Order: sequence, then C-alpha cells, then structure tokens
Amino acid sequence: MCPHEPPCPSATAPDREAARTITCHPEQGWSLLCNGVLLFEDTGELLPDGGIIAPHRPTDVPAHTAA
Repeated sequence: MCPHEPPCPSATAPDREAARTITCHPEQGWSLLCNGVLLFEDTGELLPDGGIIAPHRPTDVPAHTAA
C-alpha cells in the first residue's frame, strides 16, 4: 500500500509511471516505483503481476521541416 498523500497511481492505472521512485539504479538501467512497477531505461516496464509493457519511446514522431 502506498504511504504517499495523495496515493501513487496503481500498477494497472494508465498513469502508473507517475508513481514515486523508491529505488533507482541508473548504472543497471532500472528503477522501482512505489506501485511495484520496475521501470527500465528503455521505457519498458515489468508489472508486479509479471506482465510486461514494451518500450514506448516516441521514435515515430515526424521531424519538423522548414517551409
């Protein structure tokens, strides 16, 4: 259970990445959030129930060109 006020989003919430960081290991490329989600440097996620969220970097955004 989250001790923060207001509580952090749950691991199943769409905004789960907004939970507070409990442990951060940048040298290993991951952080543990308050809601139990492991957030990886490549934006992939491991959920507490073993589910995965594939990396979701905005790499398909078109580049702006000068007119």
